[in-house]
Amino acid sequence: MRRKFLSGILFIAFATSLFAGAQDDAKEPAPPQNTPPAQGGDFSYNPDAKKVPQGVILIKGATPSASDSMTAVPEGGIIKEQIYANSYFGMAFPLPADWHQKYLGPPPSDSGYYVLTQVEPAKISKDQVSGTILVSAQDLFFPLVPVNTALDLVNFKRDRLTADFKVEQQPAEVKIAGRSFIRMDYMSPVAELHWHILATQVRCHMVEFLFTSRDPAMIERLMQDMSKMVVMREGANVGHGGGEAPVCVKDYASGNNVTNQVQPSFGERKFNPVPVRIIIGKNGKVKYVHVISAFPEQSRAITDALLQWEFKPYRVNGQPVEVETGIMFGAPPRPNQERARTTAAE
Repeated sequence: MRRKFLSGILFIAFATSLFAGAQDDAKEPAPPQNTPPAQGGDFSYNPDAKKVPQGVILIKGATPSASDSMTAVPEGGIIKEQIYANSYFGMAFPLPADWHQKYLGPPPSDSGYYVLTQVEPAKISKDQVSGTILVSAQDLFFPLVPVNTALDLVNFKRDRLTADFKVEQQPAEVKIAGRSFIRMDYMSPVAELHWHILATQVRCHMVEFLFTSRDPAMIERLMQDMSKMVVMREGANVGHGGGEAPVCVKDYASGNNVTNQVQPSFGERKFNPVPVRIIIGKNGKVKYVHVISAFPEQSRAITDALLQWEFKPYRVNGQPVEVETGIMFGAPPRPNQERARTTAAE
């Protein structure tokens, strides 16, 4: 299954309600409770049927899990008293007045993409111009495309805009709340919609703010409000370890760095990619496992195995520090990787 990487994406969610009502028809008495519904999906005769609460999105399949409930995870941000706060990224920013989060986002993807939050005005009259702010994150340990910096990400999006879009401001560095962001503005002349991107790297994730509206002046006001934002200070997780966050090191769980390894035992083989982040303590033992996207039985097997892994302690200036790294389980070769290996063999 091909996945497109975050190009001009607008997160659209909807709430679904299922209503059940038994027919009261004297000519057609209801069948016994043990009789299956005629079409296999009619809840009319299902005594256990329940209406899905408003605002709830049901998504079957893989979900995230963690080895403890105390350690912060990217998807754990909350909105309280008009402030979005995310402990994992050390991020907090005030929402515009009368804006709110209508729906919760989906689970993280198997490439480590998160919809952190999407907010919009609570009430819109016919004379008001609407807009949205979508905050997302891409785990840089598992991206589907080769991006290493915020500039890489924004350039990637710019280069894949079709002729239907017009770039209004080329990617450029800006400072917001003392932090470096890459900004790009583009629009659709036909739809009369404007998108402004702000992207920054935090804890080996690319965090992106996407502002959308037909009113560019509204977007500018929203972006100015970003000056009130607080984000984990730059460099906090690069070569410092043990402070605000562990040191992020890609591919550390490989080669001679691993001194003890236990493979997970699966009762049933599934072929979905399973991205996992782990935190390794100063003593080289795994202290935390975050399975980003997996089925429950996979999560249990992988977590049980990884908690037995041991590593050479990671050192900064000769001192052992905590390190955070990623491991991909069950991923088939990606097409570009397979082609590269074939070409090399020739």
